[in-house]
Amino acid sequence: MSEDSGGHEAPTRREYIKYSGAVVGGVFLAGCAGQSDSGSTPESTSTETETDTATEMETTIGDTSYTVSMEPAGEVAFEAVPESWVTYFSTYGDMAIALGQRDGMEASVFTENWPMQFFDYLPDVNISLEDVEQIWSDGIPKEIFYEIDADVHLMDPNFIPRLDDGWDDDDFEEIQTNVGPFIGNWIRRHGFEWHDYEYYTLYEAFERIAQVFQERERYQALKSVHDEFIAEIRAELPPRSERPEIGLMSVNDDFEQGVFSLYQVTAGNGKKQYQDLGINDAFADLAPSDRNDADYELLFELDPDILVFHFAASHATPEVVEEKREILRNSDFGSQLSAVQNDRMYPGGTAYQGPIINLFQTEMAAKQFYPDIFGEWNGYETLADESNWLFDHRRVADIINGDI
Repeated sequence: MSEDSGGHEAPTRREYIKYSGAVVGGVFLAGCAGQSDSGSTPESTSTETETDTATEMETTIGDTSYTVSMEPAGEVAFEAVPESWVTYFSTYGDMAIALGQRDGMEASVFTENWPMQFFDYLPDVNISLEDVEQIWSDGIPKEIFYEIDADVHLMDPNFIPRLDDGWDDDDFEEIQTNVGPFIGNWIRRHGFEWHDYEYYTLYEAFERIAQVFQERERYQALKSVHDEFIAEIRAELPPRSERPEIGLMSVNDDFEQGVFSLYQVTAGNGKKQYQDLGINDAFADLAPSDRNDADYELLFELDPDILVFHFAASHATPEVVEEKREILRNSDFGSQLSAVQNDRMYPGGTAYQGPIINLFQTEMAAKQFYPDIFGEWNGYETLADESNWLFDHRRVADIINGDI
């Protein structure tokens, strides 16, 4: 609130947002971060394509005020629509951009390793992070939140101490009281001991961020594009017995030394496109200890039909991906893999996907896995040719631009 509390001037829009976030969301870490040893991992059971039956999340307090409910923050109140925002990474950043809020983006914990090529291939949409400040600098300094002075912080506060253990409950309460509220949920994958509260699907989380910015119509329009796209894709999929086995391995692995991290297609938003495509997971039966630091011998034993280099879209150039392929081709063990012999090694998507990135990554994977049905994947340039589109790129661009 204004320092001149005895005056007669009405609080500013900024003061409304700060005050409401502090009052309603001020104690959201209590009972969440402190329960990290419970081991429980409740998960949402709804799917992305279900009819929108979420409970009403907006509660009118006054003529312009409203609340948004999202774990772990709980009920977060806004007296006015936020105009400036900060995000952790491309999951919630993508959501806000999809809702037409790019101009209000002030900072991101990480600005590197966003798969910007997907935004680049949206017609008539110009998305750049050149003027976006990166918060991370060998940690997350609390002072930078004061400097940025954003209206809202789109991130799960309980994940921040995993990046910087200097943060505690008092720090979050201070920032949301003096700067702006936190709202967000770590939806990348499930199973963390510290995440002992509700998980959301991508579109459940997206719906709540749409409530934050009061962009319900944009959200519904994008959800319709998504639901129609996924329904059309699924209708064309072959029977599961005829689908290839997919093996996800990190593009950052040490291919020269033959030390790999093998990923399973489990619950969570990070691999949503593979779940929607109903893939056969070559690594589904591996124990956690087997998935990390795997070697060529295990890879050869499992021998996936297709190898996907997870995170390639965000962490590797096409040239680096080709270098990884060459290492496998020239390896005594790697050259014996079916995926190598059949040249079925592909760049995979980022695990930090919002609605825009997810649409493109689903399209990319569908072409990689089922070229006879959906057309071949010939690099990111495939996205430029309208005849190759599996969803209406132009419609998505129109929604972002406000032509709903």
